[in-house]
Amino acid sequence: MLNSIQHFIENGVPNLQKASKDFSEDPRDFAGFIYKVRNEALQMALDYISETLTTCNQILKDSPVRKERWEVVRTDEKSLITSIGKVMFSKTLFKNKVTGERRYLLDDMLSFDPHERMSEDAIAQLLSESVQTSYRKGGQAASILDEVSKETVKDKIHALEFPKEQKRRGRKRKVEYLYIEADEDHVSLQFQKEKGDLQVNQYGRKLNGMINKLIYVHEGIEKDAPKSTRHHLVNAHFFCGSYEGKANSELWDEVYTYIDNNYDISSIKRIYLGADGGAWIKAGGKRISGITYVMDEFHLKKIPDKDDKPFDG
Repeated sequence: MLNSIQHFIENGVPNLQKASKDFSEDPRDFAGFIYKVRNEALQMALDYISETLTTCNQILKDSPVRKERWEVVRTDEKSLITSIGKVMFSKTLFKNKVTGERRYLLDDMLSFDPHERMSEDAIAQLLSESVQTSYRKGGQAASILDEVSKETVKDKIHALEFPKEQKRRGRKRKVEYLYIEADEDHVSLQFQKEKGDLQVNQYGRKLNGMINKLIYVHEGIEKDAPKSTRHHLVNAHFFCGSYEGKANSELWDEVYTYIDNNYDISSIKRIYLGADGGAWIKAGGKRISGITYVMDEFHLKKIPDKDDKPFDG
């Protein structure tokens, strides 16, 4: 791993010195100075990571234990997009002497998917940005010095699988009151299953909308700090999906399973269900016993008093 450091001393340091000299001659270009320093530092980091991975691969090639079971087939040059840029490294394909199986043992060592082209940190940045903005911006945010296509971002997101229920570790929690809040929101679609499959209604408009349902279970609200004006939900757990018809019952069954797995139900005095009064939400009260339905303040204000006169314009 000394080669990358030596390379930085011979090339990176002079580049940094030149960047400093250019900045001293034109101090107004501070942003340009920052970019030059950043890029040199990032390139040094990429070289160091590349050399580290290549060294790990060489350790496998030199290992006496490996030589007993695996023989070398060939060594390939591979690339990997990381959160700071593209890393190039050597990866050797080995063949099992007994079974004939072929594998890149470096992938096993690093827990890499054999066909993966992005590191976990790059994928994390990609997903974090794309869920807030767009596929394109997610691809740009994946790596500082490189970016991936919006098609790759889409594939990563669509391949995600979310567990329907997560059980807490340890004993079941004992609480007197539990709160369930439910709502729904409209989501715009680019396609249903594949690009170009959206139908068009009689007015020529694409049917690109769907309703997503959201339920969250929590133990109440408390301040972030004693004097803070900000609040947060206590031990909140979320459920979300495009449930319709009979599937609504499945959604509420998931909620009950979560509560049963994580709370001592016998200690709960009351479960409050806060919502806007939708039929699918009220149905939840029938699926889970002991629920007290409470309409939220916003929709409660929408209900006219019996003495109110209708607005006649």
